[in-house]
Amino acid sequence: MAARSLEIGPAGIRAARNIEILRTERGLPQRELAARVTALGRPMPNTMLSRIERAQRRCDIDDLVAIAQALHVPVPALLRGPATA
Repeated sequence: MAARSLEIGPAGIRAARNIEILRTERGLPQRELAARVTALGRPMPNTMLSRIERAQRRCDIDDLVAIAQALHVPVPALLRGPATA
């Protein structure tokens, strides 16, 4: 059986960028967002969040949902691409 690729695809990269943008727009340090995610029942050290934002770690769907809740946005907001005119 061939090993499954761990490469982060375009949707994962978009989500990583959107998480960072939304977090910084809200003035949240990574440590605070990670604490909010952890308080929602999804343990997340700030180093994990940092790696997710830098697209160095895959973000599973449960992490994505908890991050969206912690940022008070719907999950699709983390997956959207750049706005087009």
